[in-house]
Amino acid sequence: MTISNHDFDMTVRGGRISTDSKTFEADIGIKDGVIVCIQKNLPAGRCDIDATGRWVLPGGIDSHVHIEQRSGMGMMCADDFYSGTVSAAFGGTTTVIPFAAQHRGKKIPEVIADYAQRAREKAVIDYGFHLILSDPDEVALKEDLPKAIRDGITSLKVYMTYDQLKLSDYQLLDVMALAGTEGALVMIHAENYDMVRWIAQRLLDLGKSTPKFHAVAHDALTETEASYRAIVMSRLIDVPVLLVHVGGAETVDLIRSAQRLGSKVHAESCPQYMFLTADDIDLPGVEGAQFCCTPPPGDLRSQEAVWAGLKDGTLRLYSSDHAPYRMDASGKLPSGEATTFKQMANGVPGIELRMPLLFSEGVMTGRITIEEFVALTSTNHARMYGLSHCKGDIAVGMDADLALWNPEREVTVDTAMLHDNVGYTPYQGKQLRGWPEVVVSRGRVVVQDNALQVERGSGQYIPRRSPEATLPAKTAAGATRLPGMLGLKGKAWPTQ
Repeated sequence: MTISNHDFDMTVRGGRISTDSKTFEADIGIKDGVIVCIQKNLPAGRCDIDATGRWVLPGGIDSHVHIEQRSGMGMMCADDFYSGTVSAAFGGTTTVIPFAAQHRGKKIPEVIADYAQRAREKAVIDYGFHLILSDPDEVALKEDLPKAIRDGITSLKVYMTYDQLKLSDYQLLDVMALAGTEGALVMIHAENYDMVRWIAQRLLDLGKSTPKFHAVAHDALTETEASYRAIVMSRLIDVPVLLVHVGGAETVDLIRSAQRLGSKVHAESCPQYMFLTADDIDLPGVEGAQFCCTPPPGDLRSQEAVWAGLKDGTLRLYSSDHAPYRMDASGKLPSGEATTFKQMANGVPGIELRMPLLFSEGVMTGRITIEEFVALTSTNHARMYGLSHCKGDIAVGMDADLALWNPEREVTVDTAMLHDNVGYTPYQGKQLRGWPEVVVSRGRVVVQDNALQVERGSGQYIPRRSPEATLPAKTAAGATRLPGMLGLKGKAWPTQ
């Protein structure tokens, strides 16, 4: 093949490329936002990037982020689609999948249209949506959800806790059955609502209301019990589910055992369960609120269990669960210094530091390989959420989403260096080794020389296909096989 320097809009030359399966040296030729050639000694394109001494990795996919979203308690995230996606890009992420959140009384088409408009005007990198369901009524199940799924929102998030979001087990089964029919993935926030509520009330009755008691109220057993219940419901309906933000050692063991027995359960974890502990919340006054998320960070044993789960594939995804709330009345401290752990917004920021934390503490220490890093931060997300036709890999025909990492760059984390609107980071002062210095999205240089290179609104919405995990066994038109239901193994149950 004869290649002239006019064949490529961009070339990335001289780097060491890693995917989820291999590492090799080659140059990358890009045209019209797509990778068109991977081989050594390519001539320079119109834009030529020297990657010598750099690791060239697929752009990250963060499939669990809360951006410009109002919580069930009515608190708005600190980040909108501009600041949130800018922060993601500076951390090596080129695609995000935030949530379009249905609050009770809201119609799904209106919710989707609202979030789509906000993202379209502000996002600087590509994005899709999950849909949070709080009101799965008959219209939603029969009309709105099937249409949303067919339009490319192929994942649905449900809650087993929180007053304003919790679904009953009956409703969860309805959503799982619908997802099985339509080829969508159900994401589950698994905590036992009544266990948390019972513990919390007794703590408050005893006057124990400071942030550190958030971790006491959300005992790790509440996650384990709800996860078990979700897995059993998944087995009953015979559809896959994904348990989000797994943090407890017993829950990791439960998921591993269920997978070995053939359950279709998948799971993710997040930086806060690997780099924070409940001890971090135990600060004077309300300062510990900046470390409070749900489920809360656990102990050192749970940290090690999460690392082991990521290493052996029990936990296939590493997401940020970026939930940005400021330390003021708009978020964490609605009642100022008198705020109790039940009143504050739950969540920690992490969209920009997600990948650098794992690169430094995983790859550079030898705990995981570079290929495992790519899988956990990008490729597995693409496969899990219906993006593998265009994202998550460095291969001819894929979108040119790349991050050039300097493995020797040392960074001390400081709030001032980050690009979100939160005003603090729970990882303040942490020493990191390795950083993404050039980030490319669909053949556009988004970040270079520590500066943003693109305009707001230049990201694109990516409709997603049915996730690879969700392909159901069809028995007839309009029916899904539910093998365990009522002991009637193999019976086809009508879904309409």
